[in-house]
Amino acid sequence: MSANKANSICTHHLLNVSSTVTKSKKSDDSHVSITIPHENSGFRISQTILTDLVTKKDIQALQKLGGVDGVAYCLETNLDDRIDGSAEDIVRRGVAFGSNTYSKKHTVKSFSYFVGKAFKDHTIMILLCCAALSLGIGIKDHGGTFKECWYNSGSISFAVFVLVAFSAIGNYWQNRQLNKFSRVSDDIQINVIRGGQRQQTSIFEVVVGHIVYLKMGDKVPADGLFLDGHSLQVDESGMAEDRNHVEVNLDQNPFLVSSAKVINGFARMLVTCSGTNTAYGQMVSRGDEEEKTPLQKRVRKLAWSIRKVSNVVLVVLLVVNYFSRNTGDDRDGIIGCYGNKTKANDPLNAINGMVACAAIIISTASPEGLLFVVKLTLTYAMKRMMADKLMVRKPSACETMRSITTICTNKTGTLTLNHMKVKNFWLGQKPMDEVASSSPSSISPRVVDLILQGVALNTMEGAYKGSSRLMGFEFFGSPTEKALLSWAALELKMDMEKLKQNYSILFVETFNSHKKRSGVLIKNKDDNTNALHVHWKGAAEMILAMCSSYYNASGNMKDMTGEDRMKFKLIIDEMATSGLRCIAFAHKRVSQEEGEDLKERKKLKEENLTMLGLVGIEDPYRPEVKEAVEHCHCAGLKIKMITGDNVCTARAIAIECGILQSGDEDKEGAVVEGEVFRNYTLKERMEKVDNICVLARSSPSDKLLMVQCLKLNGQVVAVSSINDSLVLKEAHVGLSLGIQGTDVTKESSDIIILDDNFATIAMALRWGRSIYNNIQKFIQFQLTIIVAALIINLVATISTSVAPLTTAELL
Repeated sequence: MSANKANSICTHHLLNVSSTVTKSKKSDDSHVSITIPHENSGFRISQTILTDLVTKKDIQALQKLGGVDGVAYCLETNLDDRIDGSAEDIVRRGVAFGSNTYSKKHTVKSFSYFVGKAFKDHTIMILLCCAALSLGIGIKDHGGTFKECWYNSGSISFAVFVLVAFSAIGNYWQNRQLNKFSRVSDDIQINVIRGGQRQQTSIFEVVVGHIVYLKMGDKVPADGLFLDGHSLQVDESGMAEDRNHVEVNLDQNPFLVSSAKVINGFARMLVTCSGTNTAYGQMVSRGDEEEKTPLQKRVRKLAWSIRKVSNVVLVVLLVVNYFSRNTGDDRDGIIGCYGNKTKANDPLNAINGMVACAAIIISTASPEGLLFVVKLTLTYAMKRMMADKLMVRKPSACETMRSITTICTNKTGTLTLNHMKVKNFWLGQKPMDEVASSSPSSISPRVVDLILQGVALNTMEGAYKGSSRLMGFEFFGSPTEKALLSWAALELKMDMEKLKQNYSILFVETFNSHKKRSGVLIKNKDDNTNALHVHWKGAAEMILAMCSSYYNASGNMKDMTGEDRMKFKLIIDEMATSGLRCIAFAHKRVSQEEGEDLKERKKLKEENLTMLGLVGIEDPYRPEVKEAVEHCHCAGLKIKMITGDNVCTARAIAIECGILQSGDEDKEGAVVEGEVFRNYTLKERMEKVDNICVLARSSPSDKLLMVQCLKLNGQVVAVSSINDSLVLKEAHVGLSLGIQGTDVTKESSDIIILDDNFATIAMALRWGRSIYNNIQKFIQFQLTIIVAALIINLVATISTSVAPLTTAELL
């Protein structure tokens, strides 16, 4: 759409109506009313229009605004060059449409709020009443001289001041820490386009008019409109009762709502609403009650038990005091009531003594210190854990970590460095190095071109002009994708921009953990034969099973015999045994009619493909992991590696990391494939699950099944994962990865491992045990004091009617 056409559309609709993009109840359905924006906004469209557009998913209103192109023009967003991206432009958009922030449940409350909350405590109220009564009677007894009677009431008041001050300061500090953790946890890095360049930025810096890239596992950062993409499906269950997956496309449903989770496909979106202007922002700003951890609940239960015991003791003491003051004589300074001998002040003094005694018992058995210390310990530990690259999202996880008996960890990025590089490349049944050294001219340019198509076009990511020295490109995507893209650019001289200009992408089957492969249907714009091309890329043995022929290095297509298939399997196993991740490329040429049928069925051709080549990607293991695994074994923990990689690759990494110990390497059932594990009967799984050290070629359902079996066997399980949110929710403690973990997974986890390192997971276990032990020691100390003070005061009061430990001494 041209700028003039878009301008005329926007002007026409902005001058024609009234107040909001809503259908008037008094008019026919075709009428749309629009708020005329304020003149100082600088944009041709107002926030009210944009908010109603996405919230109500009004496709007719969008069409009357000129579609997505019209909205983009009104927002001064060029869909080719994107927004300006300068600091002034970002500020201007933030002023006009608001920032992408909202008030969450952990809001910073003022110090006075916590002071007032502390004064509402029942114990504090009783102590203040006791202090006032003691001061009043003392002044009366001493003839109105304040100087001689302030000691007792002053001591109680000072104790109250200390309790209130520490409680308010502790709660205020905890509130600030929780707010800080919440903000850091929500600070997700997303990919946007600014000034024609793709770059990462904080979700809080997203403004209306930004173009955002979305891929599977991402959480939609703001409300917006679909620009382009393939096979995009989102889960909007967080905002609606309907939990079905919603398909988003340009024609029927171009609306994307904030907090929706991308479950399939990839796309670009135009941000139209941010922060509290989104439906999600309005929902979370309503707030929520603070969650109590299991330990806090148990301590609260203990506190109530202490209160009950103290109440019984209090009743006993009051009864003893009453009878001792009404049946005894005036001896040893005990003031009783003796008919005519009783003075007018004696009953008041007696009541004051009884109330003071009650205050002593209440202060002795006060359980508020227990709850305060538990809360303060957890908050302080969470702050210290941040320094160790552990972000605690749920404080209850700190307690649960002490009880963990089994850790199920992923491989990539946790046990390995996640620095991937293509190590081996095979054309046909020969390594590329061997072919290039013996006969460089024999390498078929056509086969290389097909491989480049598979790398450049069969991906959710890509290469973009940036500051990188790699041929003027900067690569985005998963470590595997970046390894393939950089290899193709450096070794095979790939020109990604030219490939994208020459080919049209017609349909995409995105990669997921179940299929372990991705496919694309493309068309050469300059090819007049109407031929289409299907490209597949993924796990080598799975791609191999889909092929019936292969290209040799010279470009000749050969039928794949049983012997050839066995040779390819040996090549794959050889690379996997060396710890390499094996990726295969395959291709199939189809007719225009067949391609249309594939698009209609939304399923690409998966049989009779032609193998193009194999690559082996190296990802070295972390040097510090072996020591961390040994420490876990010494602590009595079982480590299980769950990965989607080949069995041989998984075994090699497990041996290097120490997960497979000496004697376990050849042990039957120590290394199992996901398919084998899921085909076990329930009884077999329950018998064998404890002995499994490595689960290879596993899907998310296999990982979930293993966690469920371990829990049924009585194990307390912690699980780390990149994108399996259901597994994290099923485990006792879910550990997401801060660097490569998806937004959805982080939201489902209890603790975020900020550096993706297994050694940090081991540190979390140490913290869990340390926190629990410290709280346990304090509770033992506090209970000893409470019981001892109660017994001393109870026995002394019964025998002498005087409590030896005063309120001031106990407080």
